[in-house]
Amino acid sequence: MRDFEGTNLTGKEEAQLQYEYLEKAKAYVAAKEQEKGRKLTYCVQTFGCQMNARDSEKLVGILEQAGYVEAEDEHADFVIYNTCTVRENANNKVYGRLGYLSNYKKKNPDMMITLCGCMMQEPEVVEKLKKSYRFVNLVFGTHNIYKFAELLCRALESDSMIVDIWKDTDKIVEDLPVKRKFSFKSGVNIMFGCNNFCSYCIVPYVRGRERSREPQDIIREIEGLVKDGVCEIMLLGQNVNSYGKNLEQPITFAELLREVDKIEGLKRIRFMTSHPKDLSDDLILAMKECKKVCKHMHLPLQSGSSRILKIMNRHYNKERYLELVDKLRKEIPDIALTTDIIVGFPGETEEDFLETMDVVKKVGYDSAFTFIYSKRTGTPAASMENQIPADVVKDRFDRLLKEVQTIATDKAMALEGKVMNVLAEELNEQDASLITGRLDNNSVVHFPGNKDMIGQIYPVLLKECKGFYYLGEVVSNE
Repeated sequence: MRDFEGTNLTGKEEAQLQYEYLEKAKAYVAAKEQEKGRKLTYCVQTFGCQMNARDSEKLVGILEQAGYVEAEDEHADFVIYNTCTVRENANNKVYGRLGYLSNYKKKNPDMMITLCGCMMQEPEVVEKLKKSYRFVNLVFGTHNIYKFAELLCRALESDSMIVDIWKDTDKIVEDLPVKRKFSFKSGVNIMFGCNNFCSYCIVPYVRGRERSREPQDIIREIEGLVKDGVCEIMLLGQNVNSYGKNLEQPITFAELLREVDKIEGLKRIRFMTSHPKDLSDDLILAMKECKKVCKHMHLPLQSGSSRILKIMNRHYNKERYLELVDKLRKEIPDIALTTDIIVGFPGETEEDFLETMDVVKKVGYDSAFTFIYSKRTGTPAASMENQIPADVVKDRFDRLLKEVQTIATDKAMALEGKVMNVLAEELNEQDASLITGRLDNNSVVHFPGNKDMIGQIYPVLLKECKGFYYLGEVVSNE
């Protein structure tokens, strides 16, 4: 495992080098096509977060420019698993899928199998792959994804497994190919890495230290996306609230939001994830003032117990969290708040759990992602004493889930009968006469329509609330 890339190329020089490798890859793919008498296919499977989804779009961009076409499933010539490692069962899922791929490769010996993403940043994972999964062609991590064209060439040239993992990087390379999943919306990385070291979380170890992109590069990318038909962007970072601190000319996330809000043609701005410890008054004000910023904030709580929050290394307490919620609600009364909550963290008592329930009731979340704590090898929490018995955790989880769902349903019902703007996103999977879209607050709405409406924003009457989604119909703008 290497610490940093050995060359001193600038970001622009590195991008140019990758385009040269891309031309080389095209030649390899074209020759193979001629040999097989057909186009070569690819399949990219993404596990995990929005950051991984954006990374996969970059991988697909390279593959398609090299000449590959998308396959319906993993019966493809080039398969990539872009992995997540937040929970250990995510790792086990990948190992299970690799078992299937080994059988596919026996039938298609030219098949290329690639593993990348967060899971690959764990040395024990790489050792296991070298020992037990020798049929894998290419393994790389989170820090050198911009070198995928080069790594692709190396894999196409080699008969043995290529492993290229870095411990960290300080480089950000712009302007490489990207193939977006959606024509009308896109994620935009504003920063990479995390400095928080929450005691249960592996992310800082696999994503590295925080690195912010220059604001002008972010603005330029968004302007290009808008020209290409994008009306909604999601600003992405492990902790967007700490954006800009490491730049030569520091800029706050609130200042960035205001600049993005000025971009003509852009309709909606979302962002995630926000850490409560860095939520400033100015960011709340920017959300209030910026017309294009969706009035929705995902603000992870994790626990309502100040004692547990300290052990989690979250750098805020229950009172501070509730104070932030009060500020948000005061400035933006109609804001939708969502959260993450962990149940059963080591040492959590019934009293600690009731503190969490108290916060849930006081905040009244529009929705919440609730998780049962699971040990994550490599984190401080995994070796803590007082791991909670499974039956106790299950009981608490069920009680929390019931409370969260009751509150979320009541919040959703309050919008029934109102006319709200909805971004039409896709044809409904169950009924092709319906369009599925999202409100400003991220809630799902199904309404009559056709595929020509996708990518446009419509005023929709929310006729009926079904708990987690609405049935509606477009109303006249007049």
